[in-house]
Amino acid sequence: MARKISMKQAINEALDQEMARDPSVIVMGEDIVGGAGGEGERDAWGGVLGVTKGLYAKHGDRLMDTPLSESAYIGAAIGAACCGMRPVAELMFVDFMGVCFDQIFNQAAKFRYMFGGKAETPVVIRAMCGAGFRAAAQHSQMLTPLFTHIPGLKVVCPSTPYDTKGLLIQSIRDNDPVIFLEHKNLYGFEGEVPEASYAIPFGEANVVREGRTATVVTYGLMVHRALDAAATMAKEGVELEVIDLRTLSPLDLDTVLESVEKTGRLVCVDEANPRCSIACDISAQVVQQAFKALKGPIEMVTAPHTPVPFSPVLEDLYIPSAAQIAAAVKRTMAGGKQ
Repeated sequence: MARKISMKQAINEALDQEMARDPSVIVMGEDIVGGAGGEGERDAWGGVLGVTKGLYAKHGDRLMDTPLSESAYIGAAIGAACCGMRPVAELMFVDFMGVCFDQIFNQAAKFRYMFGGKAETPVVIRAMCGAGFRAAAQHSQMLTPLFTHIPGLKVVCPSTPYDTKGLLIQSIRDNDPVIFLEHKNLYGFEGEVPEASYAIPFGEANVVREGRTATVVTYGLMVHRALDAAATMAKEGVELEVIDLRTLSPLDLDTVLESVEKTGRLVCVDEANPRCSIACDISAQVVQQAFKALKGPIEMVTAPHTPVPFSPVLEDLYIPSAAQIAAAVKRTMAGGKQ
């Protein structure tokens, strides 16, 4: 039975259900317990935004507060994964991955390859991503392309509570390292989520709106901006097909190509900076594999190639908007074959 819960609640529920199902699942991170177990248990915060609140009371010492050393506890999580555990490590903000990136891309991502397929590293590294939270340049980046570039890592960035629960459960059960990125501006977004446990397979994009005029490909928060643009343009007779990638690695390129073959036009939307972004990747692969299907130029809508500004006015301008997506659709329609 489905009921409406927030994305934050969906993460908490997925962790709770998987910890109850599998005793090898452990959770570690900075302040994820937050004083629970002591006299202040009722006030335990459960992470910087309360995502893990209440889990310590149910699962005890399988939730571990860590020192403020990402290199130490991410390394510990990867080591534990190699020894039979299924750790979920919370890297508070994705911006902090620079402190522990060697453990992720030089170790965890390469173990299966270096040991002839015999080594498994079932670790999930969760992190908040994205701008719009007034958290300034060091806590607001969309660094999805950096992880997607690395062979051996699976990269997930959901847009709805339903997808969040199913993809996080799939991530925990997966035998490879998974980077699970949660847009902090979607934590309060609510949607229907079944109470029962379920898993969503990786590499299966979701066509969240069907249309025949142009294809819009995106992920995370930008899915909602794309749907807003589609709703506005539908009043003008323009029907956009909106694709939510859900996972960036593995990537469901087949669904994208099938849509472009139908519409003939493509707009790639990505909150990341433009150079070497997911938008660039999708654009290049479509040109390579479906160039003849295109009726107009591919358009990209991204953040500018600058750090995220702290000024609220500038930050709002920095994040791609529904209006920018609609304008990009109009450009590709005006610049090509009718």
